[in-house]
Amino acid sequence: MHGPASPGWLLVALCAATGVSCVLRMRGGGVEQRRTAGAEALMAFGMAAMAVPATVFSPPSWAWAGYAVVFGAAGVRALWAARAGAHHLHHAIGALAMVYMSLAMTVTAGQGPHLHGGPAGLPLLTGAFLVYFTGYVLVSGVRLMPVPEVAGVAPVSAGRGDRPELARACRLSMGIAMMAMLMPL
Repeated sequence: MHGPASPGWLLVALCAATGVSCVLRMRGGGVEQRRTAGAEALMAFGMAAMAVPATVFSPPSWAWAGYAVVFGAAGVRALWAARAGAHHLHHAIGALAMVYMSLAMTVTAGQGPHLHGGPAGLPLLTGAFLVYFTGYVLVSGVRLMPVPEVAGVAPVSAGRGDRPELARACRLSMGIAMMAMLMPL
């Protein structure tokens, strides 16, 4: 998103590292875990690409429409998969937010380096997304808090890709990044 360079690069680094972590999670676990990690990797790398500061690279206006198509397809796929699990609904909302940001960038591409003052109606949708992702980040953060061990129960050792706290940390960082990307709208 077009904004100051330093926070933009930090956002790129956060999203790219999250994407790499998601790709590593795709190596282990069952089919559903691989699909979920793949969807999260697509989202993370897409967010990293969108967050590159405009002072370094300003994509052509058609690129934003390309982002909208890719994330629209990912959102439809997530909605289809949501029939089996609630977490896919979150993926659909995230994809919809990415489509929204892509379309907002298409509309404001010629209006300068910042996204302030887009078309009428955008602040309401931006606010709805910010409320959703703020709640998601808060809930995800609470879920990362350590749980006291139960006496007599040994902790289960899991492989790198099978660690649920790693998946939660990735989702938390992507939620924070999504909030940071929505703020300039």
